[in-house]
Amino acid sequence: MINPTNRSDGHGEPEPDGRMSVEEIARRLDIGRLAVYSMLEQGILPGIRVGRRWIITRHAYGQWERTCGMDSRTGLPPTQEVTV
Repeated sequence: MINPTNRSDGHGEPEPDGRMSVEEIARRLDIGRLAVYSMLEQGILPGIRVGRRWIITRHAYGQWERTCGMDSRTGLPPTQEVTV
């Protein structure tokens, strides 16, 4: 379990409780940071780009993780492939 007081955005600044850092997602998925950025760019992971930063809310990521990125309102989604 990650101690909330030790979370950071990779630049030494703590992330607000409602957000996740790219590094935290990379650790949870056991992939590299570049793969996370690629998944964000391709719309595979939920996030909003603000300038050079990505904002990923814990709620949106938790929903994505529970559903494996599938929209429960539709049938099977098209196959998504990550390119790095």
